[in-house]
Amino acid sequence: MRVRSQSRSVPVIVVPHRARGFTLVELMITVAVAAVLLMIAVPSFNNIINSNRLTTAANEIVGALSVARMEAIKGNAGTQFCSDLAANNNTDPLGSACGTLGGPGAVVALTNGTPATALVRHGVAGLVSPVQLSGNITAIRFTGQGLGYQATASSSSLYSNTVATVCTTALSSNNVIVISMTTGSIVSAAAPTTGTCP
Repeated sequence: MRVRSQSRSVPVIVVPHRARGFTLVELMITVAVAAVLLMIAVPSFNNIINSNRLTTAANEIVGALSVARMEAIKGNAGTQFCSDLAANNNTDPLGSACGTLGGPGAVVALTNGTPATALVRHGVAGLVSPVQLSGNITAIRFTGQGLGYQATASSSSLYSNTVATVCTTALSSNNVIVISMTTGSIVSAAAPTTGTCP
């Protein structure tokens, strides 16, 4: 005799599934929180960008002064870090080359010790609005020993003073950086301070 198997049905409990995702209320709260965070973050981010632009311009001037000094030592010949004011550059071959070859912050050098000049480095590119100079760049003349003198001065004393002041109108505080030289060879950029910017 054959036994018939009976299949038992197992009761299935059906649980209603909840839809996954955000409800409209949760989504609106998330968007509102994100909007508040953006309103706080965007102005701070703009300050960071403008502060970095100011620092970059100051570092470019410091770098150009270092290049001028190293080129003078390397070639054992005179170089000049150019001013933005023609009267500060002198009228000899190096000073004249600043006006024709370079620009503010450019570096020109004598080639093989002759009166012929060559452009070593173009002018400072970081001086773009709202970053600007406060006053004029001082032209610095370096000798083959790497010592810096003011290009228009007839004295034989090493230059120890401000070379350039960079500022920005986009910041209300810490908006000025002063680049200076000590004993004709040590170049430094001071920490940003608060000041007026023309």
